[in-house]
Amino acid sequence: MSLKLYFHPLASFCHKALIALYEGRIAFEPVIVDLADERSSTAFKVVWPMAKMPVLRDEARGHTVAESTIIIEYLDTYYPGGTPFLPLTEDRAWQTRLWDRVYDHYVQEPMQKIVTDRLRPSGSSDPFGVERAAAQLREAYAMIEPALESRTWMVGDDFTLADCAAAPALFYANTVVPFGPAHRNLPAYLDRLMARPSFARVLDEAQPYFSLFPMEKKPQIARRS
Repeated sequence: MSLKLYFHPLASFCHKALIALYEGRIAFEPVIVDLADERSSTAFKVVWPMAKMPVLRDEARGHTVAESTIIIEYLDTYYPGGTPFLPLTEDRAWQTRLWDRVYDHYVQEPMQKIVTDRLRPSGSSDPFGVERAAAQLREAYAMIEPALESRTWMVGDDFTLADCAAAPALFYANTVVPFGPAHRNLPAYLDRLMARPSFARVLDEAQPYFSLFPMEKKPQIARRS
């Protein structure tokens, strides 16, 4: 098989790449990486020395592609399927890239700060940093909420790169800093994202790993019959 994706089923940035692969019905070989396992970690570093997931390896084209956004743009270019993840019009394309960056930098990163703080050894936590991260999430929510007014997806009626970024970011962020009473559009948008078959599949596959999530409130997904 030409494509291999190196990932972990619990990792939010990996979810972002998986959504794109499932949206496009793109065949690939999944390679689960366990960075706590020396053999798995060593093998992964041969593919990508920075040891950050996800990483896509395209054997047919001889390329190793890192970073979730770049992976999705690569798939859009060389393995297109269905609706483009980057809209064809320039105006909607830059908006899509902007919201992709918003979710990565202002939702994913502070969410991960809060989560990883729980993994620190006893006595080395960073309460000030965690509080700043929580404040940044609330600021991001306040910016995103009105932008979703009268929209099905982040930049309109089509599912794009921005929605691939939003799905795992909001799913996990809502667990660590829940949406508030003033948020009407955000919860509805997250519900639509979770109902999307591509993200629903990602969540189903992640379900066995949620017990490892280092928070009292574990991520929850609705059981599907």
